[in-house]
Amino acid sequence: MPAYNEGPRIFDNIVETVRTMEGICQSYELIVVDDGSKDNTHEEALRAAARFPNVQAVRYTNNGGKGNALKYGFRYVTGDLVAFLDADLDLHPRQLKTLLEYMQKYNADVVIGSKRHKLSQIDYPLQRKVLSTGYSLLIKALFDLSVKDTQTGLKLFKREVLEEVFPRVLVKRYAFDLELLVNVRQRGYRIVEAPIILSFQRKFGRIGFKDIEPIAIDTAAIFYRLRILKYYDSPDTNERKASVDSHTAESAE
Repeated sequence: MPAYNEGPRIFDNIVETVRTMEGICQSYELIVVDDGSKDNTHEEALRAAARFPNVQAVRYTNNGGKGNALKYGFRYVTGDLVAFLDADLDLHPRQLKTLLEYMQKYNADVVIGSKRHKLSQIDYPLQRKVLSTGYSLLIKALFDLSVKDTQTGLKLFKREVLEEVFPRVLVKRYAFDLELLVNVRQRGYRIVEAPIILSFQRKFGRIGFKDIEPIAIDTAAIFYRLRILKYYDSPDTNERKASVDSHTAESAE
């Protein structure tokens, strides 16, 4: 669970997540990663961790983006399945049960929540609908991914998928999910989309029209590495893995 400036909500959202997970799984862990927040997010996460033994709160000081937080948090994972869950609970954690069912039913390696699944229920601001639809069309044209929605925060992975793919992922912020799924596809893993119920807790969310340029830059960089450099096809990942891990560690200090 990556979190940035979620101080007013994070404690209650962790409590809600813990209660939900106790009804879904016999064994689980919740790793809350403070992505360099300027408020009391980490202190509130620590308060929750002191109450619940299955919760672990970690942090680094400089804001590095959602992707950086997820890669950092993966260091602490011990389970065989890994879920991504946004800290604001726009997507309630009870929906992980659906993702688990889809993983088993379709023998999937990765299950992603999708706003464009025919069974999804979406309460979404118009501004975000416009951005999401435009980006989805761009992704389809550039990458020909089989999935219709790369950006929804709720995702479930088999641990070995992330162990192989994370070292190849360089984007830390806007297009992290896209680069991750491009790599999953390149390695031949099976991705399945599942329906979600999305209810925005903020009027517009964190992403707006001001973010179009950095999103475009990140997306173009992924396209260049995929189509021109063939970076994601290279079997020699050990050196790159050490470089990426080192960069992540530096941003965490």
